[in-house]
Amino acid sequence: MADAMIGVIGGSGLYEIDGLEGAEWQKVETPWGAPSDAILTGTLDGVKMAFLPRHGRGHVHSPTTVPYRANIDALKRLGVTDVISVSACGSFREEMAPGDFVIVDQFIDRTFAREKSFFGTGCVAHVSVAHPTCPRLGAACLEAAKDTGINVHNGGTYLAMEGPQFSTLAESKMYRDSWGADVIGMTNMPEAKLAREAELCYASVAMITDYDSWHPDHGEVDVTQIIATLMGNAAHARDMVAKLPALLGAERAPCPHGCDRALEYAILTAPEARDKTVMAKLDAVAGRLL
Repeated sequence: MADAMIGVIGGSGLYEIDGLEGAEWQKVETPWGAPSDAILTGTLDGVKMAFLPRHGRGHVHSPTTVPYRANIDALKRLGVTDVISVSACGSFREEMAPGDFVIVDQFIDRTFAREKSFFGTGCVAHVSVAHPTCPRLGAACLEAAKDTGINVHNGGTYLAMEGPQFSTLAESKMYRDSWGADVIGMTNMPEAKLAREAELCYASVAMITDYDSWHPDHGEVDVTQIIATLMGNAAHARDMVAKLPALLGAERAPCPHGCDRALEYAILTAPEARDKTVMAKLDAVAGRLL
């Protein structure tokens, strides 16, 4: 058994958890640059916690410019074992209404302007993301959401778009009708892929703010409406996160789904051919094997 540490990546209000003991903002340096912001660390109900504002306090990073590699590396360096991603999303399903939460279990990645891997020339690795979220962690988020009275849906496919603009009507209809996506957002990719490369368990909680542009009775996405719904969702998200320490515990057994061993057979570059500069950058992400 190892010490557990829950890392929460979210937006405004999701790093202000009542009862967080020893709360301290820590600046973390990484070989991939600076993370989005300092990271708030502390202990909640005997479990170590870390809260990272994905866009930075004051919302200074667009979905494209979020330093995803630095964020995941920084959490890993701090000792995080389990990452909970909480993000605002649009819905493609009538039953997934604004104010509802969705425990995401699949992704369609339509981003194109972001660095998506810690690995590359000098050290090549291929991890599986067939099942990109951790069922154990997702189940804990589901139970925590239900316990707070949130209307939560178990399972859903998240379409990750580049942004920062919202979808056209034609795109929205295609993602919903032809591709079978359930929610749409701009930030969970490459975040989920990088968490897998870093051997971190990852769960994604989508907070529904709108119906995107496909819905005939709701029209185009209105940012004012999104922000109003988001504020209510943030309060529910804080309640959900506050219940996770009791569900996950302070000690961590090996992940039954192998998330924490994702690199076991993934690194293909022979040891003698590996670039030492690249290897040095991977000290936190892949230090267990390298």
